[in-house]
Amino acid sequence: MLKRRRPPLTASASASAWAKVTVLAPYVWLVAFFLVPFLIVLKISLSQTAIAQPPYLPVLDIAAGWQGLADFVSGLSLANYATLLGDDLYLFSYLRSLTVASVATVILVLVGFPIAYAMARAPRRLRPLLVMLIVLPFWTSFLIRVYAWINILQREGLLNQALSALGLIDQPVTWLATDTAVYIGLVYSYLPFMILPLYASLEKLDSTLLEAAADLGCPRWKVFWVVTVPLALPGLGAGALLCFIPIAGEFVIPDLLGGSDTVMIGQTLWTEFFANKDWPVASAVAIVLVTLLVGPIAIYQHIQSRQIEGR
Repeated sequence: MLKRRRPPLTASASASAWAKVTVLAPYVWLVAFFLVPFLIVLKISLSQTAIAQPPYLPVLDIAAGWQGLADFVSGLSLANYATLLGDDLYLFSYLRSLTVASVATVILVLVGFPIAYAMARAPRRLRPLLVMLIVLPFWTSFLIRVYAWINILQREGLLNQALSALGLIDQPVTWLATDTAVYIGLVYSYLPFMILPLYASLEKLDSTLLEAAADLGCPRWKVFWVVTVPLALPGLGAGALLCFIPIAGEFVIPDLLGGSDTVMIGQTLWTEFFANKDWPVASAVAIVLVTLLVGPIAIYQHIQSRQIEGR
C-alpha cells in the first residue's frame, strides 16, 4: 500500500506558524522568568522558618504521593503576613520607600522634562549626539558611579570645595548620610530613564500643531500646557513607571548614601534574607512589595487602553 505523502508547507502556512511562535515567545518568557519565580517566592512566604536546608518548612515530598501533598498544603499559613502587619518596622519601610520613590519621581519629571524638550527642539543633526550624552553614564558601572558620589558629597568632597570657593558657605555642609544625598543619587542614576521616554514622545510632536495654536493667538506658556504636555503624557507615564518602580525597591543608593534613619524596603529585604536568614518573612515582604507596585502599572495600562479606545 502506498503511503500518502504530507503536502509541503506553503509560504503562507510557514508565515502563520512563525507568527504564532513570535506571539507565543513573550508569554513563554514571562511564565518562565516572572510567573514561576513569583510562585516560588509566594510558596516560601507561606512557609515557616527552620534551621535546615532549605531554611524553611514545609518542603514538598513528591515520593510520598498524595499524603506528602496533603502534609505540604497543611503546613502553609499566612503567619508571615500577620507578622508584617503587626510590626511597625515593615510598615515604616513600605511607607518610606513609597514616599522616597514618589518624591524622587516628581523631581525627575521636573528635571527631565526640560532636558527632553530641549533635545526634541534641538537641530536634527545634534539629536543623536544629545541622546548619546544621556546614555553615556550607562557605560560606567552603576556601583562605581554611586561610590563617586560618596567622594563628591563627603565633608571634604568636591561639592563643599566648590561651594566654599564660590563663597556660598563658610564651613563644610554635611551632605553624606542624609535624605538629600539619597535624592541626589536617585535623580542622577535614574534621570536617563525619565529623559528617553519623554524625548521619544516629544520628538514625534507635530510642530504644525504648535504653529496653529500660536496663529490662533495662544501664548507660548498656554501652548505648552494645552498642546505639548498632553501629547507628551504617554512618555511621561512610561518614564514615571520606569523610575518609580525600581526606586521603590532600591537598595544600593540608600545603603551607601543614606543615614541610619533612611530605611527602605530594599534594605529590609536584605536584612531578612542575609542577616536574619528568615527567608519566609523576606519572601512575604517581597510579595507585598510586588502587589503594591502592580497598582501603578494597572492604572497606567487602563489609561493607555482608554486613550487607544478614544482614538
